Amino acid sequence: MAKVLEMPKLSPTMEEGVLSSWHKNEGDEVAVDDLLAEVETDKATMEFRAFDKGTLLKILVQPGTQVKLGQPVAILGAPGEDISALVSQAAHSPAAATPPSPASPSSPPLPAPARVPAEMQPSGGSGGASGETLPPETSAPQAQREPRVTNVLERTSFPGTTIPVADERQADGGRVIASPYVRKVAREKGIDLHGAHGSGTGGRVLPVDLEALRTQGNAGLARVPPTAPPTAANPRALALEDPEVRALSPMRRTIARRLTESKTTVPHFYLRIDVDATALTELRANINAELAASGAPGGAKSGAESVKVSINDLLIKACAIALVRVPECNASFSQDAILVHRRVDISVAVAIPDGLVTPVVRHADRKSVAAIASEVRDLAARARARKLKPEEMTDGTFSISNLGMFGIDEFAAVINPPEGAILAVGQVRDVPVVVDGAVAAGKRLALTLSCDHRVVDGAIGAAFLAELKRLVERPLRVLAG
Repeated sequence: MAKVLEMPKLSPTMEEGVLSSWHKNEGDEVAVDDLLAEVETDKATMEFRAFDKGTLLKILVQPGTQVKLGQPVAILGAPGEDISALVSQAAHSPAAATPPSPASPSSPPLPAPARVPAEMQPSGGSGGASGETLPPETSAPQAQREPRVTNVLERTSFPGTTIPVADERQADGGRVIASPYVRKVAREKGIDLHGAHGSGTGGRVLPVDLEALRTQGNAGLARVPPTAPPTAANPRALALEDPEVRALSPMRRTIARRLTESKTTVPHFYLRIDVDATALTELRANINAELAASGAPGGAKSGAESVKVSINDLLIKACAIALVRVPECNASFSQDAILVHRRVDISVAVAIPDGLVTPVVRHADRKSVAAIASEVRDLAARARARKLKPEEMTDGTFSISNLGMFGIDEFAAVINPPEGAILAVGQVRDVPVVVDGAVAAGKRLALTLSCDHRVVDGAIGAAFLAELKRLVERPLRVLAG
């Protein structure tokens, strides 16, 4: 008997997903645990596998469609079985598919063009509005002279620059109103947008108009006659260029929701400390030299690619030891109690093209620095490939976010609930320091601890940073555990 396959919950926080690709076609035989499709969730790309066997009789949603939990996606049954009733039932399902649109109709309206100050209106005289001599930087020929402004903050263009025109114009003045996405698709398909008047507001060419232009050529859409381009002499004719509209991915929606909840419901406070990183950088160099010489880092087979230990790997180990010694920072808030964790599972922030994920290094206090380096490298690679499992990104007890590789000196991170704190790490800076009354070259590292005040008080956070500072400045203690 045929049955409707519905979108399952593929991760603990999943509310909807984008069905990115089908691995079975209509008419294919399906066995239990066969891979049916891949679904992009708020955390990663997950596998949608079959729970029953049969023939895939009907695919109800196309690749790239946003699908809600419980929404019908396919029909499985026996070959030749009548499924017309099930197709009709699925079509009237309350959960409606939402295909991703590059130009969503719900996007915010564009701001109105800025009002042009009175003194910027063209005048018949050769000077400014009051007849005074223009400043030297605007003393250009009359035809090219910039409008005089009385406040430097009102200046909108400078010598050698031109006022940007929002709408793309052809050589004969033909006007094209289209988003960058539409222009890109048109170029890829070889479609001429010259003078096209689309179905959108003000004649804007929408994605749905491109097919008509492609199939019918120049007659596909109405063409507008050339118009004179706007000039500085008529500022009101200048239009603002539309922004590129990018649809929110499930991951970006989740990031927006969770971080908004964190900043509005978790009382953040911040503690910053500057530590001497000279010994830490020297230890890192020595460890990497030893790993390269051994040829088998972290237990890898001979010939495997060498794993280099980073400053972040050493800090993960140092934080794990500090959390064991100051367990009150390794805690979470609940409505009835504070949960002080016996395990030290550190979430490590990893940037990926469309967002941020936090894979977890389990029991970091029990692992060697080389093992942590190898594990973080593996987690980061699979995170960027969107192949992490849900359980690898949840239930951390403390987080670390490092932007030092981007040249950031210091920053404050947003707490990742339900964790009670997150450490923000900047770059190692070469700075002059005073040693025994004399100025010498030194290395400094800024660490900022964001704390949930419901869990971590100022004195507890300070005690954790003091312990971490001792470990970082005497890093052999990190190796000793």
